[in-house]
Amino acid sequence: MGIDPRSPIIQVMARLGRETQLHLDERHRHFKITDGVILVISLLLVLLACVNVYYVTVLYQDLNGIVSNMDSMYENLERIDHDMDLVNQRVERFDRHMQHMGPITAHMQAMREVMPHLRENMQNIEAEMSGIDENMQQMTWAMGGIARQMQNMTGGMSVMRQNVHQISGPMGAMNPILPN
Repeated sequence: MGIDPRSPIIQVMARLGRETQLHLDERHRHFKITDGVILVISLLLVLLACVNVYYVTVLYQDLNGIVSNMDSMYENLERIDHDMDLVNQRVERFDRHMQHMGPITAHMQAMREVMPHLRENMQNIEAEMSGIDENMQQMTWAMGGIARQMQNMTGGMSVMRQNVHQISGPMGAMNPILPN
């Protein structure tokens, strides 16, 4: 008996059909795995989005608190700056009064001739007044420096306040879409 010439073609076609079916089954299994992975990743992304919305809400509230604190700090610094100016003016006035101590010392020397037993006390007072005068001059210079530093701090706080307002502006625009 002879070999049917169609038999090898049928065998090849049958094997090709089985291989194709195996390939389709494997593809189907991989699609199911891929769908599961996509579902898990999607759930993780939704969870991450919820956490991010929460953190953005917390950040917005914290920025509002910072802006409020900066505003009150700015107002307090302005008040302190004003008070430091008043203290500086009073120290300068006191320093001008202290400059009149020179003539008083001259009169004390005249009194020393009249009252010999007061001489030692007047010399001590003179030395003390010179020390006080030097201290008051140093205090006047220090108050001037402090007043300048307070003005610099007030200017810096103003810049910081404006920067925080600029940061909180976009956050305020997002507020209507954020959950409470």
